[in-house]
Amino acid sequence: MRANAPAVPFDKASPLHEYGLFGWKETSVDLEVHATAGREAGATVSCTAGQRCRWGTDKCQARGRMKSKIARRNFLKTAMAGTLTGAALEMGAPLAHAASFGIQDSPKKPRLLAGCCAYSFRELLTHGQMTLEEFILKAVEFRLDAVDMTVYYLKSTEPEYLESLRHLAYKNAVAFSGAACGASMVQNNAAKRAEVLQQIRKWVDVTDRLGASHLRVFAGTLPDGVSLQQATDWTVETMKAACDYSATKGIMLGLEDHSGVSQSADVCLEIMRRVNSPYAGITLDITHFIPTPAQDAYAQIAACIPYATVVHVRDQFDDGKPLDMDRVGRLFADAGYRGYLCVEYSADSSGGEAAITGAPKLIAKTRELCRKYSSV
Repeated sequence: MRANAPAVPFDKASPLHEYGLFGWKETSVDLEVHATAGREAGATVSCTAGQRCRWGTDKCQARGRMKSKIARRNFLKTAMAGTLTGAALEMGAPLAHAASFGIQDSPKKPRLLAGCCAYSFRELLTHGQMTLEEFILKAVEFRLDAVDMTVYYLKSTEPEYLESLRHLAYKNAVAFSGAACGASMVQNNAAKRAEVLQQIRKWVDVTDRLGASHLRVFAGTLPDGVSLQQATDWTVETMKAACDYSATKGIMLGLEDHSGVSQSADVCLEIMRRVNSPYAGITLDITHFIPTPAQDAYAQIAACIPYATVVHVRDQFDDGKPLDMDRVGRLFADAGYRGYLCVEYSADSSGGEAAITGAPKLIAKTRELCRKYSSV
């Protein structure tokens, strides 16, 4: 409230500009209230009604500072703001980019949501036996929270088509956990790396048009005659530039721990530290890590969870050994992970069972895992 508010002319027909908790408001009142409220608001009241006002023209010039009322109002404003903030935190309201503003998020409770990658049905999608529209509707049938849109199966990248997919998903309350492209950043010459960067930018734009907030990318395989360190350097170089672009769209880039350069937690974490962007993370496939004497696969999964953007779920490691789903669920719960666990079914690692019958079984396991270990 301003101590020296401008004079406010009052007459029978004019509105009163009265200061309340939320600022100046207009209200039409009689002349007596004009003067009284004017004093209480701390305004200089100038009555243009002459003798029609019981206060008289001279008395209407008085300033009623009402310091006690001002103090009370300031207290109420402060208390209200504190109450609203406390209520938001109590409800677990997310603080967008909280770290960017120096705000510490509340201790995390795990929030595990079940999803499925379009890649799970690649045989059907590739041979025209399923469309992405039908895949989205399958998510409703499977009672999934989200689907991951593998871009290999898009009919086109025309805005109208992408927006139709986005609309269909919304109408059926299916979220897009993200999109996944096949761009590989390990390229042994600068021109090829620049080309891959342009590809990633293109798929960032597609992801944005879909209304998703995450894009999966690859590091790639290690070329002959190239050291792991050199390949890591190239990945950092390209991913850093790609994140600079994706940040303008508010889209996360998730580096998958896929076969090749990024198949160890140590390399993935080095890349994250060096890229050093809030828009860089790890698309965490829980089956790809190669065990080492220092870290088994589960230890590597745990090490990468703090950077996990989206999780890809299968029930067997690449070497064919069964994965302990319950143990993995506990790892994500203990880390307070909040995000999607997306089934990426593969008949090759599931005894050859076709996706149409095999994927729903893995989806059911994943949904049960989410129910067991999630706070929601």
